[in-house]
Amino acid sequence: MNIHTRSIVGIDRFGHHERRNIRFGNPLHSARSVARRIFSDGAQHWHINYTKSAMYCVHAVKRADVTVSEREGSLLEQCTDLKKRVAGFALSTLLILSQGVVVSQLVIPPLPAHAVTNEQLLYLEAWRAVDRAYVDKTFNGQSWFRVRENTLKKKKLTTREDTYEEIKSMLKSLDDPFTRFLEPEQYQALKGATRGDVTGVGLEVSFPSSSARDKSGKAPLVVISPSTGGPAERAGIKAGDEILQIDGLDTESMSLYAAGNALQGASGSSVTLKVKSSSKLNMVKEITLTREKINIKGVDFGDCVAKPTSKRVGYIRIASFSKKTAEKVREVIEDLKNKNIEYYVLDIRNNGGGVFAAGIEVGRMLIDTGDLVLIADSDGVRDVYEAEGEALDTKTPMIVLVNKGTASASEVLAGALKDNKRATIVGENTFGKGLIQTLVELSDGSAVTVTVSKYQTPNGIDINKKGIEPDVRLTGEELEQIPLGPDKFCTFITGDEPLVDKILA
Repeated sequence: MNIHTRSIVGIDRFGHHERRNIRFGNPLHSARSVARRIFSDGAQHWHINYTKSAMYCVHAVKRADVTVSEREGSLLEQCTDLKKRVAGFALSTLLILSQGVVVSQLVIPPLPAHAVTNEQLLYLEAWRAVDRAYVDKTFNGQSWFRVRENTLKKKKLTTREDTYEEIKSMLKSLDDPFTRFLEPEQYQALKGATRGDVTGVGLEVSFPSSSARDKSGKAPLVVISPSTGGPAERAGIKAGDEILQIDGLDTESMSLYAAGNALQGASGSSVTLKVKSSSKLNMVKEITLTREKINIKGVDFGDCVAKPTSKRVGYIRIASFSKKTAEKVREVIEDLKNKNIEYYVLDIRNNGGGVFAAGIEVGRMLIDTGDLVLIADSDGVRDVYEAEGEALDTKTPMIVLVNKGTASASEVLAGALKDNKRATIVGENTFGKGLIQTLVELSDGSAVTVTVSKYQTPNGIDINKKGIEPDVRLTGEELEQIPLGPDKFCTFITGDEPLVDKILA
């Protein structure tokens, strides 16, 4: 009788799971070979799903018996339930059943007890964070369980530095630049950045798309957005420019956090960048910048009468999304409504994102019903963020200004406003960072960022590497003519600039 298993899920001695798909031929032969494979990896309990309708839970305990279960439910749910019901982890006998009939008995010696060191426990914390939440359940085509077992068996984790290096090596195997390890000082720096407390040159950088990399997979870091009024912007560095070197060090092999550390430093100190322009000329030049405290003014606004239309325009500039953004934007919208605004201009150019929830809350202030963003993992759409019927203004016409420095949470907002036909998107394709990371703090104050899912717009459009398509397309040169900030923008639209007609048409 041929038996074709659909999947197997195991629990090991640390309480972690691994899923495998295995095809059985001869039951006796397969039982023995699979058992050897499983237990050589140190697994303790395994579920074997023989058919679509029946699930057989096969487990071994100290006494020579076996439990067969035919219940509905996921493999992991049953595996967890089985773990609770089975007393102890020492194994002596394994019975493999087919449709309730014993077909083989295989005696396996008990697994030795292993003392787990503090360094191994820290490594396991990082491994578990990825195991539970990572978006790619193939883990880049490798057995995630085996990655962990190989490290614990073959690597000496004697110092904290050893452990950090093995965690970095483990995450590097995923080939995902956004799933990465943060040492305690890097984690603290990141938390400071989300509060807006940064001393540096005012640059947000990222990895380029895969198409921009050479055959070795290397490419210099690319600018997502310069901070408004910061040293980098004042020096003429723009979104899309490539940072080839930082103080003489090539950025091709740098991590984002190594680059961040190199760009930040004491106020008044200097850093030299080799920059390749994103313009058609592709000019390369060295620029020396002086670091300073970057006071990120997350939200700014103003109002004025546009000359071509004679309508009062409320301009809202969101430079980044922080924990305070939603509260501030709520105040701004209420203030502008009291001034009888006839048109909104929401400017999220060079907004590299930030706190995802803040972007959602701003969307809920402008959209009363409908989806705002879909969250999808490797199995499809898993979560939907919706409007909550408490919008502040759903009627006043709105223009949203975007460019290739518009990324992540700001792309989510732009996509929600576009797909719900709440606003007209004006500019160029946005950056295309549609991946969602969660930040998991580890017990020693370090952390891992883990890619857990992808953004999709309400219409199901994958943002990653594509960005949001504008409704009204402007060239890069045209976008540069439109100033950032309420005072300069109002001066622009009250003058005789022909571009104003194109924006507010």
